[in-house]
Amino acid sequence: MQTWQLPERQIEFGPVPLIMGIVNATPDSFSDGGKYNPVEHALQLVADGADILDIGGESTRPGASPVSEADELQRVIHVIEKLATQVKVPLSIDTTKAVVAREALAAGASIINDISALEADPAMVQIAVDSRAAIIAMHRKGTPQTMQVDPHYNDVVAEVRQYLKLRLLDLASSGIAQNRIVLDPGIGFGKRTQHNLQLLGHLDELLSLGSPICLGVSRKGFINRILEREGHAEVGDFGTVGVMLHAYAHGWMQIARVHQVRGLKDAFTLFAALDEAGKS
Repeated sequence: MQTWQLPERQIEFGPVPLIMGIVNATPDSFSDGGKYNPVEHALQLVADGADILDIGGESTRPGASPVSEADELQRVIHVIEKLATQVKVPLSIDTTKAVVAREALAAGASIINDISALEADPAMVQIAVDSRAAIIAMHRKGTPQTMQVDPHYNDVVAEVRQYLKLRLLDLASSGIAQNRIVLDPGIGFGKRTQHNLQLLGHLDELLSLGSPICLGVSRKGFINRILEREGHAEVGDFGTVGVMLHAYAHGWMQIARVHQVRGLKDAFTLFAALDEAGKS
């Protein structure tokens, strides 16, 4: 059984993936920025079945502009402080900035979810070492401003796997044990639709690196493109469930990162019940 070491607890992954609920404390998120009160929304996600909350204060949608440390801190720290006193599930800070990670950890977070795999800010690795925080390290090509400008791979699965393998080695050499690290293939981060599909169809090759996989496909553009709904208001929640169930059925994912928790929780519960019935 795979485990994930957090500073004060250890998470054991079972056959059913854990659900990470997305809490956007941003006014410009591609799906729900500014739509909810972040604290109230986070509490609802927990009530809906979220096992982890991921709080972010900077949009990473394609073309998004960066925000300052001060703005990001202002958006997320009070949210984490309030949630730390009201929920028992682990809190994650979605950031590439070491200062934001440090303050978020002091406020009650225990996970750093860094879309740059701790490379964007030279101080981030030391923050992770000193805090003993758990890590989600993601692959991306480029930045939110450039990542969808003609991304190219000779073999996207092999290249993403090699990048994540090297990051595991680099982080281990810095003092971050592999049992603290979850890997994320970075669906939609510098990938075309076909790249995303190839990765999703070969997640077992990433899982072979020995770390759990966090999958973030929620409301990603490739879902609506496949469903031929590009340019429409649909946000792809049903398509998201379809992708997550595929990964779950193959045992290729330990954490599902989503905006809409209840629908996925229900789908996982029914899938597990039917799977168990089929074995009896």
